[in-house]
Amino acid sequence: MQKIVPFLWFEDGKAQEAANFYTSIFENSEILNTVRYGEAGPGPEGGVMSVTFQLEGQEFYALNDNPQFKFNESISLFVNCDTQEEVDELWDALSESGMELGPGWVKDKFGLAWQIVPTILGEYLSDPGKEKSQRVMQAMMQMNKLEIEKLTQAYEGR
Repeated sequence: MQKIVPFLWFEDGKAQEAANFYTSIFENSEILNTVRYGEAGPGPEGGVMSVTFQLEGQEFYALNDNPQFKFNESISLFVNCDTQEEVDELWDALSESGMELGPGWVKDKFGLAWQIVPTILGEYLSDPGKEKSQRVMQAMMQMNKLEIEKLTQAYEGR
């Protein structure tokens, strides 16, 4: 059992829909458990109260509740991507019916913020050569969806 599990609060009964959506776009993902309301409520008997699911080995807990609390960008899920194809696929899926927020950031249709980031970016930005990392930062700030080729060109000074 995972010691720390992100707990996601969905409004309007969207927990099951969100879990199904997320597990459909990430490999090595699955729904682990669905808990339904009983006679005691507080939701309608038989309705989904919570869903536990796994994305790439990371466990998440999704709860259906009222719209009192909403997601905001102060918390996001950071996804390391090895290829441009992976960046493109996740970006397209998560931004559909959602919105692009800026360099590498997207908000999905449920309001959850994601950072879709090529793993090479961390290496480029932490390069001890200040000129290289600054060129990469400048290139990154011109993008919404991050493009590995453009980041590499900036890193190499092309």
